[in-house]
Amino acid sequence: MDKGRIKGIVTVDDIVGVVEREATEDIQKLGGMESLDTPYLQTSMRAMVQKRAGWLSALFLGELLTASAMASFEDEIAKAVVLAMFVPLIISSGGNSGSQATTLIIRAMALGEVKLVDWWRIMRRELTAGVCLGLILATLGITRIMVWQQLFHTYGDHPFPVALTVAVSLVGIVTWGTLAGSMLPFVIRRLGFDPASASAPFVATLVDVSGLVIYFSVAQVILRGTLL
Repeated sequence: MDKGRIKGIVTVDDIVGVVEREATEDIQKLGGMESLDTPYLQTSMRAMVQKRAGWLSALFLGELLTASAMASFEDEIAKAVVLAMFVPLIISSGGNSGSQATTLIIRAMALGEVKLVDWWRIMRRELTAGVCLGLILATLGITRIMVWQQLFHTYGDHPFPVALTVAVSLVGIVTWGTLAGSMLPFVIRRLGFDPASASAPFVATLVDVSGLVIYFSVAQVILRGTLL
């Protein structure tokens, strides 16, 4: 270059290739695994297992806490078996809302739309969004329970308290899931790591455990004197 000559050029294909590799890496991390260094069909089985086993094991150990949370409320479940029917609904709703928020924030960070200093604005927005989304799911949940009760008498002699427990729990869990999912990328970025490491499965596991605590705590308050 000191002689006024260009030593090389960067073509559009080069730029597209780099963007594609970076996007692929982020997507794979969001799925809850280490990024592959080679194309899928060219990756050896050993490398494939190694890239996936670490995160999968960590998520498995995290989910074991869900069993511990369930065990701590076994008396409540024994008294009101109907509560166990809604556990998959409750924890999946929180995990889904958290995964949505995480994906949105990580992508916004990658595009430069959101920076660390914006965490307070994001928290306020996601708090409002979480409450609204929770209310929507709560309305659907309470409607479904009451309709099924009228048609099939599925939920025993106290259907409305059960429906109210599910509805209030959904508002709390979806709001918490949304906040946790939106703030985790900021925490990871602040610690100096790639925000994409805040994978959707990781957020879902976190919210699963805390969601059970919220659900059964709400049940203890609302169902005391009826089913509990």
